[in-house]
Amino acid sequence: MYLPVRLHQYTFHSNKLENLNKITSLIEDSDAYVDIFPEYCMGVPEGGLTRAYVIENAESIEGNFVNKILECVEKRSSIAIFTMYLREEDDIYNAAVLVDKGKVKSIYKKIHLFDAYGYLESSIFSSGNQVSMISLNGIKVGLAVCFDLRFPELFRYMAYKGVDAFVVPSGWYKGKFKLEQWKTLATCRAHENVSFLIAVNQTNPLFIGHSLVASPFGNVLKECDSEEQSLTIKLDCSLIKKARETIPVIKLSKPSLYNKLYSEII
Repeated sequence: MYLPVRLHQYTFHSNKLENLNKITSLIEDSDAYVDIFPEYCMGVPEGGLTRAYVIENAESIEGNFVNKILECVEKRSSIAIFTMYLREEDDIYNAAVLVDKGKVKSIYKKIHLFDAYGYLESSIFSSGNQVSMISLNGIKVGLAVCFDLRFPELFRYMAYKGVDAFVVPSGWYKGKFKLEQWKTLATCRAHENVSFLIAVNQTNPLFIGHSLVASPFGNVLKECDSEEQSLTIKLDCSLIKKARETIPVIKLSKPSLYNKLYSEII
């Protein structure tokens, strides 16, 4: 079985309506069943993300931003995974949303906020506390966002719950060794959990691009450069079974022991 997915690596500037139109146009022109967009695709000001910008642009899940994308995927009978600044009462979350044929099927609120490299994302967003997993045509997909890549516990938990592919919308900032870290973390999270990992990043001027698809064997199947582009790949789902038979690390791991060890430090 093959699952056609399309990674959309683009820059999303400060105009939310222009960004929404870009997303819907890319979906309309897509040749894939699943379209995936980066983190912060509601928009990022030229000087970087601010609390004031997020407050001004955040919407509820019933808002215009989501509804326009829902209309678009319903026409195509397809799936889209995108991000938004999700307003819920007094909180705003950095959220990944999966919509399937005109319905919201899954929402993931970023758990690990980017308080590193001089950034303080926790001053902008509230953090989530729930994992998001959903089955698509027999393939179980788990959602994460950007900085989550640095926390293997989240991905291993989803692997224990049967996830076959991780989707990670990202806004991976430029910086020393950041490209090397990006590739290393993405391929490690895929291989150590014997799953596909699809990481879709924004690009210039703030972000590194290099969106990629890693296989359960830990190799990069396809990768973008640093320019704006869309990339289509058909995931060969038989690779999951082959890799797990060859390297049965999930089956051989010892979660009950790890739980005991964790209880000693928590």
